[in-house]
Amino acid sequence: MSHPCHRDKIANIRRIKGQLEGIERMINEEKYCIDILNQMKAIKNALTSVEAKILETHLKECVKDSLDTAQDNQAKIDEIINVLKR
Repeated sequence: MSHPCHRDKIANIRRIKGQLEGIERMINEEKYCIDILNQMKAIKNALTSVEAKILETHLKECVKDSLDTAQDNQAKIDEIINVLKR
């Protein structure tokens, strides 16, 4: 089974990485707590967005292919449930 490409998410990941580095600078510069928290919330939302896109791709491609070929369907379902529980 081949895995889908997620390279289009790299720009998002790099942006998040930059935001994290920005928070580190804000902390070192003793910026206002609410400003730091707002940046942290933005990062969490950005990560959630990337996560949702990757999950959607997984469901549409990996899981669908697995279910179409009748290969261990329950294992794929359990795998998704375990990821969502984390």
